[in-house]
Amino acid sequence: MAKTATPSARTGRRSPLASVALLVIGLLATGGAYALFTTSATAETSSQVSSMVSEGQKLFAANCASCHGLNAQGSGVAPSLIGVGAAAVDFQVGTGRMPAAASGPQVEQKPVQFTDAQIAALATYVASLGPGPAIPDSEFLQGNGDVAAGAELFRINCAMCHNVAGAGGALTEGKYAPSLGGTTAKHIYEAMVTGPQNMPVFNDLNITPADKANIISYLKYLDQHPSPGGLDLGNLGPVSEGLFVWIFALGSVVAITVWLTAKSN
Repeated sequence: MAKTATPSARTGRRSPLASVALLVIGLLATGGAYALFTTSATAETSSQVSSMVSEGQKLFAANCASCHGLNAQGSGVAPSLIGVGAAAVDFQVGTGRMPAAASGPQVEQKPVQFTDAQIAALATYVASLGPGPAIPDSEFLQGNGDVAAGAELFRINCAMCHNVAGAGGALTEGKYAPSLGGTTAKHIYEAMVTGPQNMPVFNDLNITPADKANIISYLKYLDQHPSPGGLDLGNLGPVSEGLFVWIFALGSVVAITVWLTAKSN
């Protein structure tokens, strides 16, 4: 007597359990591969960060600890660096201000003494000591923001010290606001979030990252478009312009008057 074919045999379909099993196997394989890849990538990143922290600590001990303390806790001649963040180190060391050449009213910019890799290691080490402002993302450093909005923000927040054209200016007690001409976008951003020297801190609640990008765009525009009126007299405004008129214009009038009088006599 012939056997009766089962429904699955007649239709040629797999059992529902087989589909579920295949789905579970696929999910496990995908999840396992992702976990393995992520773990490997995380371990590699952690290893790189650990290596940079170790290298930065050695550089710090050799070049910075004499003033800032062996553990960056600060001393009588230099502040604590715990919590200043990577941005502060990248600005100070990346502009040559640190290590400082000598004490004074203000640490001046000078040639950079470290390579980019060494600066990154120092920044990573200091950042590991406590949370602080990080090095800005490149998206805010392109100089393609709203120039007009950046000019308005700069006039409101920065021009009283740096001059409306970013030419810099004198402050009290031998201090000064440096010229911003030629300053990199990264260092401008880092200065805003860390407040170096006499500069106030402009965190993201004061000036948003997008508005910081607009200010950078304005300053980059000034770099690319020098004064269209000719001699800019240092971009110092009415002081230098008035002095120019007083010395040259009035001086010329007096000289011509004396010449005419002498000639008539």
